Amino acid sequence: MNILINGGSKGIGRATAIKMSSSAENLVIVTGRDEIALRSLSAASEINNILCFEFDTTLHDKRLTRLKKHLKDENVRLDIIINTVGYLKNALFVDSDIKSAREMMEVNFFGPIGFIREMVPFLSKGSHIVNIGSMGGFQGSVKFPGLSWYSSSKAALASMTESLAPELSELGISINCICPGAVQTEMLEEAFPGYKAPLTAGDMAEFISDFAVNGHRFFNGKILPVSLSTP
Repeated sequence: MNILINGGSKGIGRATAIKMSSSAENLVIVTGRDEIALRSLSAASEINNILCFEFDTTLHDKRLTRLKKHLKDENVRLDIIINTVGYLKNALFVDSDIKSAREMMEVNFFGPIGFIREMVPFLSKGSHIVNIGSMGGFQGSVKFPGLSWYSSSKAALASMTESLAPELSELGISINCICPGAVQTEMLEEAFPGYKAPLTAGDMAEFISDFAVNGHRFFNGKILPVSLSTP
C-alpha cells in the first residue's frame, strides 16, 4: 500500500509511520516541518521504505510541488492519507492572543484540509483519508480550561470531515475522523507538564494503522472517539 502521513515527524504521526513501515508491502511517505526529525525517521525504517518530504502545509509551501512531482513522475497512487498535524497552546480564552489562535486554526484545520485538496488527484478508488482530531473537538465531550481554541480547531476538522464525505464518495474515496483522548506525546508534555496520559504514541499508532487499512469498510464521514479517560 502507498501511505501518506501528513505531519509525521513527531508524536503520533511518527509512531504511525514506523508502525506502517514494518510491512515490506508498504511505501510510507511522510511530510513535516522538522528536517532533522524527518531524517531520523527515515533512518528508523528497517527496510528503507519511509520517504520524507520537508514542507509546511500551513504556509501553502511551494515545496509541496516536489511531493506532487514525485507522485506524478513515479506514478504513485495513494491508498491512505493520515493527517496527524497538530498544534496545541494551553491558554485561557481571556489570556489568549489572536496570533496563537490563528496558528492553531492554520495547523489543525486549514493545513490538513488544504493538503487533502492537493492530494485528491493522486488518490485511488477505494482509498481512505483519516483525519486525527481530538476528544476536545468531539461534540458533547467534557471541555477543559485552556483548550478553547485547540478544541474549536479540531471541531472544525471533524465537521469538514463529515462535509467532505458525500463529495469524495463520488470519487470512490472514504474519509473519517478519529478523536483521541490524552496521548503521551511531546505536544501534550509541553502543554501539560507532569501529566501522564494513559496511552503512548505507539499505542495510538497501533489503532490508527489498523483503522486506516480497514476502517473504511465500516465507516465513512464519521467522527469516532478513541479515549480511555477524560481527558
